[in-house]
Amino acid sequence: MEMNATYTSLVTVGDSFTEGMSDRLPDGSYRGWADLLAARMAAVQPGFRYANLAVRGKLIGQIAAEQADAAAALRPDVVTLVGGLNDTLRPKCDMGRVRALLDEAVEKLAPACKQLVLMRSPGRQGPVLERFRPRMEELFAHIDTLAARHGALVVDLYGAPVLGDQRLWDVDRLHLTAEGHRRVAEAVWQTLGYAAEEDWRTPLPAAVRPRWAQRRVADARFAREHLVPWIGRRLTGRSSGDGRNGAQFDPAEGRAFWISPADDAAPGPVTGWRRITD
Repeated sequence: MEMNATYTSLVTVGDSFTEGMSDRLPDGSYRGWADLLAARMAAVQPGFRYANLAVRGKLIGQIAAEQADAAAALRPDVVTLVGGLNDTLRPKCDMGRVRALLDEAVEKLAPACKQLVLMRSPGRQGPVLERFRPRMEELFAHIDTLAARHGALVVDLYGAPVLGDQRLWDVDRLHLTAEGHRRVAEAVWQTLGYAAEEDWRTPLPAAVRPRWAQRRVADARFAREHLVPWIGRRLTGRSSGDGRNGAQFDPAEGRAFWISPADDAAPGPVTGWRRITD
């Protein structure tokens, strides 16, 4: 495949969006756009290395404190940073503090890599998006400013109507489906300068709107399985990411590590890649 870019390594930092929820594999683990992107990059670059440090539920301050230094220490070709959206969804959110913490993360990562990639995250159409839209757009405006200042690329997922389509969002209404993650991987792939394989912005085929009773059943399931537990975590100060580490972070050693295909000729999914030891 013809391509305009050559990168030998990728590190991704962030929250559940980058961890891969809700692109679930048969064994219960998550894949997501970052793993899909890494596999594609490895297919065109022998010896490719990858580390996903993202953890669900993390706020931008946690990303800056817990992931940015570990990512910078690997000195990768490419770093993707997606964070801050969890902050904007909190009832009380100091956007000045969010901007400052995003600055901190970017200032750690930009000098440590050849290419930093930032994102304007997608938003599922509905009342939640409308309620928090001003905060989100303030965050995205600051991301654009940081990108201009540090020479970062910006993937504008927010500006793609198809990623607001409810059919690309899981039943929890917070995370993309496998098809949504696949489209994000293609968007980042193209932003990095690789040859496009499809138009990831193509709308889904027209669909029949579910009946009123079906919508009410879906609402009840969402409230029972996702909304009530989410509220419970907020009230008790807990997070879905408590006690978790990034897929390629070794807590015993306190540092991130690389994984790489066992066979450069057939990289396959990252679940089959090997850890690189020093």
